[in-house]
Amino acid sequence: MTSLPATSPSRRLGLVIDLDICVGCHACAVNCKEWNAGGAVAPLTDIDPYGSEPDGVWFNRVHTYEVSDGTAGRTVHFPRSCLHCAQPACVTVCPTGASYKRSEDGIVLINEELCIGCKLCSWACPYGAREFDRDAGVMKKCTLCIDRIYNETFAPEDRVPACVATCPASARHFGDLGDPGSAVSRLVADRGGYDLMPEMEYAPTNKYLPPRPCKDGKDGVSALEPAPSQAPKGLLGWLDRLLSSES
Repeated sequence: MTSLPATSPSRRLGLVIDLDICVGCHACAVNCKEWNAGGAVAPLTDIDPYGSEPDGVWFNRVHTYEVSDGTAGRTVHFPRSCLHCAQPACVTVCPTGASYKRSEDGIVLINEELCIGCKLCSWACPYGAREFDRDAGVMKKCTLCIDRIYNETFAPEDRVPACVATCPASARHFGDLGDPGSAVSRLVADRGGYDLMPEMEYAPTNKYLPPRPCKDGKDGVSALEPAPSQAPKGLLGWLDRLLSSES
């Protein structure tokens, strides 16, 4: 079985995903697929994509849930990918050493040359983050786009995972969660970011920011209306109220 690094990585690169503003557009999933089709772990194959039993490899998947009822209800879009855990069981169950955790930045990767496709890592992962490529016969997963984030030919602002670069709502953030002073760590602290399934004790690096509570209308603000501070004032406010009343 594979061992974890002897010492915990000082850097813990990962993602912070804001569930409050994710719009479920799947741009992260599509751009991830596009980039990685020609990136470090190419190709991400598709089998019978338009048939009755399509199969394929996706590092990012977005699930959508309806939460609560009535005016308090809302739609929550939940992106899911590898969480690059501090204690990843997917690594320690690997019989060949194909799954491993990098000591320099905490990223969990797969050496496809050593992978035998036994799927033990996928059974050990409670997050469903491992993907079996039927065409290649090996397991694959999110790499945090190491071929982007360490590519010095890119401008510094472009050295982020493809999913982060393409998110139109800026719901995805990338950085060092091992540094309490980093932008992503401050964001987690300010918004009460949390681990997914902490009871498993895998200590995922990636964090989720919870949806902000919706007003149910009893406080004078509907869940679908803008906050009072965002409402236009002056002439624009009068015009907005006039047109709203006429409609």
